[in-house]
Amino acid sequence: MKIDPRESGKLRIGLLGGLGILVLFFSLSSNLFAGNSLVESGKSMLNKFGQGSSSGQALSTLSDSEIGSGLKEALRVGSETVVSQLSKMDGFNADSAIHIPLPENFETVKKALAKVGYSDMLDDLELKLNRAAEAATPKAKELFGKAITEMSIDDVQTIYKGPEDSATQYFRGKMTPELTKEMTPVVEESLSKVGAVQAYDDVMGKYKSIPFMPDVKGDLNGYVVEKGMDGIFYYLAKEEAAIRSEPLKQTTTLLKRLFGGQ
Repeated sequence: MKIDPRESGKLRIGLLGGLGILVLFFSLSSNLFAGNSLVESGKSMLNKFGQGSSSGQALSTLSDSEIGSGLKEALRVGSETVVSQLSKMDGFNADSAIHIPLPENFETVKKALAKVGYSDMLDDLELKLNRAAEAATPKAKELFGKAITEMSIDDVQTIYKGPEDSATQYFRGKMTPELTKEMTPVVEESLSKVGAVQAYDDVMGKYKSIPFMPDVKGDLNGYVVEKGMDGIFYYLAKEEAAIRSEPLKQTTTLLKRLFGGQ
């Protein structure tokens, strides 16, 4: 029996394709039983494939030193942007995402004074809390610079390969104690300077003049420091994610090579 050459070619292609599928299946299966998941195997294949792309080629040419320099540059740019944004007038006050409300235990005070026509006193105090945070935020700039300088190669690799907020989490863990220490006296001075201390005394004096009201105490200084740091790290996480993914945020050649694959 004669076989049409075209059919013979199709048969060979079919056999080769089937053989390739079997080889791939057994390869993935062996990896799975060796402790690697199919997802990990897939990632490995994608990485090998990516090495042939322009992105893979660009990244493969970067040394550990260049990756470290690029990442530190990105974090320096991002932290300076955040500090500049939040230290401006209404950086906290007009931003619904990080606006500092009155402490929760002031709800009783607010309701009591609203009933006697003094709710505006609470509004004024709330504004001054946000002004104090805005005044204290520039103190974070120097501490970010210090934390970036002290990053080790291991820190850099962990952050670079980690999730989009890994640097922010690194900063939060490393900087919180010192940032609290540095911001506390600035907030304390700012609360006095913007009139928050006097506003607080006025509010509590008026509140205590109302009979049978429960005692309310608040550490405004510690509260503003905590909320101020929350606002800083909130926007740092957003800035970090943007630098990793948005070409317009990759403002230098090294950042483009590091995150844009150019």
